[in-house]
Amino acid sequence: MDPLGGGGCRVYLITPPAFDPGAFGDLLAAALDAGDVAAVQLRLKDADDATWQRAIDALRPVAQTRDVAFLLNDRADLVRPTGCDGVHVGQDDMPARQARALLGPELTIGVTCKASRDLAMAAGEDGADYVAFGAFFPSTTKEVTRLADPEILHWWSELMELPCCAIGGITAANCAPLVRAGVDFLAVVGAVWNHPDGPGAGVRALEAAIAAAA
Repeated sequence: MDPLGGGGCRVYLITPPAFDPGAFGDLLAAALDAGDVAAVQLRLKDADDATWQRAIDALRPVAQTRDVAFLLNDRADLVRPTGCDGVHVGQDDMPARQARALLGPELTIGVTCKASRDLAMAAGEDGADYVAFGAFFPSTTKEVTRLADPEILHWWSELMELPCCAIGGITAANCAPLVRAGVDFLAVVGAVWNHPDGPGAGVRALEAAIAAAA
């Protein structure tokens, strides 16, 4: 089952590395109104709780009023108190099993599994709702030490019902092999927020590329 709703390959938005929450709400609305977005992940590295709260207050309603899941990166402890829809955790963050204990059975948990089949299997056993593989391409938002092969998406989608997400340097120009491999979500940052014609155009370009590759 797809925990974020819908079917086929869908766009999954991650917030940019730095932004002003107040002004960013309009940009997020423009992106979400442009097409079918499965989720928004709020990613704030090294931010204090007050910054997290301000960003959640500004952006969560923008996503949820459009029936788009609003997830927090790493901060499982903030999900339920702030009314968010779930959390995405990395391998160096809270284990999925611990996050599930905090969130309960109904909220969404995603887990970064890099290019590891073993980590993905373990995440599924620990209660993840989707697994994320990557990076598939060089990324400007995170240091990449080893690129993943799209074959892992094909392997996973053929064997498992649990949805998978691809992350890392994904654009409209390079996503076709990932779509053809069976990925459920394309997690993007720069492809939308840095698009020369604005975030709405970024989402539309990704959707057109997904449709062309499907």
